[in-house]
Amino acid sequence: MSGNHLIHTALGVELIRKLTAAGDRIFTNDRARELAPSVGLSESYLRQALHHLTNSGWIIRLRHGLYSISSTVPGVPPIHEFEIAMHLVNPAAVSHWSALQYHGLSKQISRNVFITTSSPAIPRLRGAKKETAKVGYPVGDVCYRFIQVKPARFFGVENVWCGDARITMTDPERTLLDGLAMPHLCGDFAEVLHAFEARGDKLDVERITGYALKLDAATAKRLGWVMERIRVDEARLRPLVEIPIKGYRTLDATGPRKGPCNRRWMIQENLPGRLLP
Repeated sequence: MSGNHLIHTALGVELIRKLTAAGDRIFTNDRARELAPSVGLSESYLRQALHHLTNSGWIIRLRHGLYSISSTVPGVPPIHEFEIAMHLVNPAAVSHWSALQYHGLSKQISRNVFITTSSPAIPRLRGAKKETAKVGYPVGDVCYRFIQVKPARFFGVENVWCGDARITMTDPERTLLDGLAMPHLCGDFAEVLHAFEARGDKLDVERITGYALKLDAATAKRLGWVMERIRVDEARLRPLVEIPIKGYRTLDATGPRKGPCNRRWMIQENLPGRLLP
């Protein structure tokens, strides 16, 4: 190990101690630059120090210019994967399968963390093509999946606590709607149906209907079909029945175009018989 390496690492460790004491478990280059003089680390060597700290496992590079302090550092509690999600892109809301799990609507476990954002730019591995980036963005042993939406569709979120971190999360009703639109990001369509049943009497019919009216007609019709199945009062279904739509849409958006057609909801019931009433 070279002398310069030792110097950079030693000064870098002092910088880590400063950041930890200040509560900056996740920090930017600018924050490191702000504290560097207090430990005798010049700006010209800061980049090398951060490089050595990353290679040595003291810090984890989250994206360009953003790092987290490793939980292996004494006195640093583990950083929740949802807290990291909040720093990867802005705005961000933990969503889809991750939100289903948080709200207790799914017992299946996914090592992916799903994030809805209206940002046009998402982090991706250096040199990765746009198509490849859709697979996910790995940080440690967690893979972050980004779902980009138009700003007008970034709604239905709430602030929750995960440990001592404040997290933005899609609320249960928005999460269920996301499942109807993209069941493959929530396990599968059967898992989404089970989630509706798990929500049961706690389902806010007015809220989820209001959300559906802001989204596409196909998702709204799927919602109507599901709420009829779980015996929501007929009068409360009327706004969804009256939504105009041209042509039949599949109930499971990811399934084959086959099965009986439900004229009331303009839905093709492309599900195995065991999942139907």
